[in-house]
Amino acid sequence: MAGLPALLAAVVPLTAPPPLSAPVERPALERPPAGASLGLPRRAAGDGLQINGLRQQARWQIEGGELWLPLEVLEGQLGVTRRAAADGGLVLEWFGERLVLPPGRERSLADEVAVPALGLLQPLGVTAVVRGRLLELSLPARPLLGIRSRDLGSGGRRVVFDLASPSLLRSGDGQLLLGAGSSAQQRRQLAELGLAPRQQGDWLALQAEGQRLSLAGPWRLVLDLPAGAGGGSTTAADPNGTANRPLGTDPRLAQLMGQGLAIERRVASSGSGRVLIHSVRLDPAGVPLELRPLNRPDGMQGLSSLSQLARGEAALIAINGGYFNRVNRLPLGALRDGGVWLSGPILNRGAIGWQAGALPSFGRLSLEESVVDRQGQRWPITSLNSGYVQKGLARYTSAWGRSYTPISGQEMAVLLRDGRVQQRYEPGSLAGGVPLRPGEELLVARGGLLLAWQPGDTLQIRSRPSHPLGFNPYVMGGGPLLLQNGQLVLNGTAEGFSAGFLGQGAPRTVIASDGRQLWLLTLQGVGSAGPTLLETALILQQQGLRDALNLDGGSSTGLVLGQEHTVKGRGVAAAVHNGLGLVPRGERVGAGAGGGELLAGP
Repeated sequence: MAGLPALLAAVVPLTAPPPLSAPVERPALERPPAGASLGLPRRAAGDGLQINGLRQQARWQIEGGELWLPLEVLEGQLGVTRRAAADGGLVLEWFGERLVLPPGRERSLADEVAVPALGLLQPLGVTAVVRGRLLELSLPARPLLGIRSRDLGSGGRRVVFDLASPSLLRSGDGQLLLGAGSSAQQRRQLAELGLAPRQQGDWLALQAEGQRLSLAGPWRLVLDLPAGAGGGSTTAADPNGTANRPLGTDPRLAQLMGQGLAIERRVASSGSGRVLIHSVRLDPAGVPLELRPLNRPDGMQGLSSLSQLARGEAALIAINGGYFNRVNRLPLGALRDGGVWLSGPILNRGAIGWQAGALPSFGRLSLEESVVDRQGQRWPITSLNSGYVQKGLARYTSAWGRSYTPISGQEMAVLLRDGRVQQRYEPGSLAGGVPLRPGEELLVARGGLLLAWQPGDTLQIRSRPSHPLGFNPYVMGGGPLLLQNGQLVLNGTAEGFSAGFLGQGAPRTVIASDGRQLWLLTLQGVGSAGPTLLETALILQQQGLRDALNLDGGSSTGLVLGQEHTVKGRGVAAAVHNGLGLVPRGERVGAGAGGGELLAGP
């Protein structure tokens, strides 16, 4: 639901870049709609997008002359960068243009988070044409003027592309497509940097991942590569994002299929039409693969591609995981790895819990937590290491990351170590961030709640999951729960999902069990948006599955087999927060820290 930070090595920050031209501030609410000058209608909507000739599925909307595009499209398919504003809003930047979006300016387009885009696109010469439900975006590709590079220390490298004009940049799955022409000499230069360049029409394809920044005066794209970047997968790029191969080519997959692993691709029928199903199934006690959560190694804040998450944990097979907020890139659901809660469950939503070598348990899960002071007064804790914001007390530990910064209005907090208050943070004093060291926890008060505790006070944290599955070393949350013991148990309203989310068709990711084998599945519509949740549950029930949990879907839906990103929900590899991987026994690189939904859920 929808930047490319590296997992195998620390990304070198964009420090001391080439001189920046002063961008023009354009607050989104004060900038008049400019759709008329692009020839756009006052009102239109669709689900197809074509960018410089490359098509994909994506929701878009024109209302009052303003064009609304998914945030994932702006970042992943155009090259827009973003950062959080001090007031909790967003700042979008693209080749010197800056668009300031106050909190709440985004809106939902089905299962995607959309923002107003004309303030960035029009000043840089992007043209837009509506053809029925298809929106065509174009920005002329011009030849590269030059390429410069230098070492950044610690094995990192900065590459600067000097451009004749602003250029589109598509990113994902460890690849970049730059909308520019290149010479044979420039491609040799890029090849020497390990970027495996190929010119594909108006697109320069590169094997690269790292931090990027677009600049004006003169036009430049700055790419900071981490140590060891470049020379990734040699699989040919699929710029249209339409190749959904049923099997990976990694020889280890063939060997495992001889040991009981099954990988299939087939088409089923549902009420809305045909559905393409990719499935992976195995007996976890008999096949030497272990199911593990896939998480970023540096905490719960940020997104990665599914391929990056899989490589970071040495997973041979991977699917995307639970929900997250695409605006602030924070988790919205249960994540437990090796007995450590990286993020707590929310809204009593569906979840799985499992031990190595065993089938998972399925159910709805909440975490009952409270803090008790020495007077015996009990204060409920509403969430743990979560991007889900509500009034009351929230708890954050070092599994959240190196520090905590506020994610809602005025917050106050107390820092605990070994159950004793170490420091108070009055409202407004958290803006600079609070370091979170192992053994410390931060209690954050929101919605006007005032804390009376002072340094030296002793507090006791009590925590207990509502369902036995929460005691397992590994837990992943999603929702809604679809099947349990062979029965249809879909009740999205009880799990806090909106009616619009429950009724729409979309690509789906599901983890399931038939009572003997573990199943990882993706479902995509053939000539349609995809199955509804009810259609998904009925398809799985007809296939003999007993238990099934819906995970994040839409553009987040993905399946990685070996070195191939075989399934991409809407044709492109969108950034995700977490995933589930099948890791060869004894080969896991390391535990984690320790697609898009708005704050209140879909």
